[in-house]
Amino acid sequence: MKRMKRDAALEIIAEHAGDSLVVAAYQAAFEWIVIRPSDLNLVATGAMGQASSHGLGLAIGRPDRKVLVLDGDGSLLMNLGSLVTIAEAAPENLFHFVCNNGVYEANGSHPTPGSGTVDFPGLARAAGYRSAAAIDDLADLESRIGDVLGGRGPVFVDLRVEQGEAYPQDYAYMHGAGHRAAFKAALRAS
Repeated sequence: MKRMKRDAALEIIAEHAGDSLVVAAYQAAFEWIVIRPSDLNLVATGAMGQASSHGLGLAIGRPDRKVLVLDGDGSLLMNLGSLVTIAEAAPENLFHFVCNNGVYEANGSHPTPGSGTVDFPGLARAAGYRSAAAIDDLADLESRIGDVLGGRGPVFVDLRVEQGEAYPQDYAYMHGAGHRAAFKAALRAS
């Protein structure tokens, strides 16, 4: 399967994210806080499977803001039911990106079940997402990201990625009360 570097894909998304609320989990979170530092980022490790649910809550609570979820394939596999719940709620402002690298990278890069065979966009479509696609090429992502983020959600994008550059794993920031307080303040202010 063809794959693009995850950090390069996230950089393209960051260029188009504007003032979106962003929920990022695990490895994508560590990269995202360097690529697009913002008080509007809700980042976490230790909540495997919950990024999509957190994103749904924000999308419902703040229908005036785009909500981008930067999920992982292993994380989504732990909460596939969220696809149905998101589709049922049908938030037009939710954009769900899954960084699909075929492994539980945070836990030693063990293969995820169904790695290379599971059809995440097919699951999202079957659940009722408004649109779903797979992208494995940076040029394709660059050419489509404006339409993806300009559409009505819920939208699902399977980003077929591999690890890029090494980023600091800033657990102190990730688990610290400071960034959560800043996120809450940014939500109230906007």
